[in-house]
Amino acid sequence: MVEAWYMDESQEDQRAPHRLRPNRAVSLEQLRRLGVAYRKLDADNYETDPCLKEIRRAENYSWMDIITICRDQLPNYEEKIKTFYEEHLHLDDEIRYILDGSGYFDVRDKDDKWIRISMEKGDMITLPAGIYHRFTLDENNYVKAMRLFVGEPVWTAYNRPADDFPARKQYVKFLAEEA
Repeated sequence: MVEAWYMDESQEDQRAPHRLRPNRAVSLEQLRRLGVAYRKLDADNYETDPCLKEIRRAENYSWMDIITICRDQLPNYEEKIKTFYEEHLHLDDEIRYILDGSGYFDVRDKDDKWIRISMEKGDMITLPAGIYHRFTLDENNYVKAMRLFVGEPVWTAYNRPADDFPARKQYVKFLAEEA
């Protein structure tokens, strides 16, 4: 099952866990109140998994690809890792399904504090449009993930500050309604 926690303020290696001491765990319910959806699927059988097929149908995820993030397989690896870790938002939901390996998604809570979400094989996450977030590998330096989209993929990330976009305004409104 997915594990999440509030992060410390250390600027050291982004791939480290960065847990507060004592640890401040974050529940799936707390993530849900931020608009973050989580599912656990059978990554060993993703090509034939009826659960994944049903999710794709129900959520209208019509486009997908698979990305492998590691030094040997991702062109411009160092540049991409830095880009993924810059705080940003998207105008559409970001859906990622971990097929192998592991990494971290960091999201901002309603008080602008970082929450680190540890993702591993079988974890699927949906980050809502307008949420500030970032991604990094963990200390294993490897992840293989499926990227899902409604319609044609849009790769545009808007680095913070990006508060004037309608997606951000709608997300902030959602947070206020959840409070």
